Amino acid sequence: MGDGHVRGLELSRRFYLEAVAPLLARRFGGLTHTAALLGPGSEVLGYDTERSTDHDWGPRLQLFLSPEDADGEAVDAMLAGSLPPRFLGYPTDFGPAGPVRHGVVRHGVVVAEPTAWLTGHLGFDPTTGAGLSDWLATPTQTLAEITAGEVFHDGLGLLLPVRRRLAWYPGDVWRYVLACQWRRICQEEAFVGRAGEAGDELGSAVTCARLVRDLIRLALLMHRRYPPYGKWLGSAFAALPCGPALAPVLRAALSATGWRERERHLATAYEALAGLHNDLGLTAPVDPRTRPYHSRPFRVLHAERFTEALLETITDPEVRRLPLTGAVDQYVDSTDALYERSRVRRVAGAVRG
Repeated sequence: MGDGHVRGLELSRRFYLEAVAPLLARRFGGLTHTAALLGPGSEVLGYDTERSTDHDWGPRLQLFLSPEDADGEAVDAMLAGSLPPRFLGYPTDFGPAGPVRHGVVRHGVVVAEPTAWLTGHLGFDPTTGAGLSDWLATPTQTLAEITAGEVFHDGLGLLLPVRRRLAWYPGDVWRYVLACQWRRICQEEAFVGRAGEAGDELGSAVTCARLVRDLIRLALLMHRRYPPYGKWLGSAFAALPCGPALAPVLRAALSATGWRERERHLATAYEALAGLHNDLGLTAPVDPRTRPYHSRPFRVLHAERFTEALLETITDPEVRRLPLTGAVDQYVDSTDALYERSRVRRVAGAVRG
């Protein structure tokens, strides 16, 4: 990859400041608006590289207008007829490959009313708050897409409060999600050894990989970071304070060819994350040392101890009544299920009972 790549957030910021905002001022006077880059896209999370530029990438942003202030179709048409065909060397046309037709740019500026756009993306209206069902039915990738990125200008005064509101789970919801993540680990931590002892090294390795994924998500949740979807999970983990020390341990667990070595590396990771749990101070200290799995010779943390400790600290009766399944992407990993908003909310509601 070359050194001349412009990061997407910088490109979009400059596109707004140097191209879009001047056109709005010249053609629509003092139009009140909000401009941001949110939603899907590697550049929103800051993970884009030159490879990202091969599709759906370029000078783009969301331009939010109040329906009382302006005709969104008129603004969209003005931008289509007035934006330059290229900006900082990147095409502003997001249409099919080929020349810009009749000077009209099929631009990457989404002109929308903010409440409708946010509701469509999240599945609920965050301008009126977020209830328990909203928190638990919204995938962490989706929450990351709204709270990452950048707001370039918030003339409507709506988007920045929404981002502050959604920046992280309420306290008891956070404890509940952490408790459920530890529960996922306790359910399988003995299987790495048991499958290996039975001669199933493949099954042991597959279980190890699942546990590593769960440990990475746990670390992100502990650091108040919404875990992104699989493509960027390792990148997000590497940026955590614990990432440089723990990443080699997790890689060693994944590359191990025998269950005993695999189990040894996992035990190191368990104890490190147990120590991080105690550092958070959310519960009374829990012994972070691994131990045998009852009378069997498998090294585990007995992660259910951390689940129980967290549950004891939850005071909200509605949260205390929840089944130990967690937020929706702690038990659903189908992309088709997670990113169809009405479906995922129905699934989450059914699981909560």
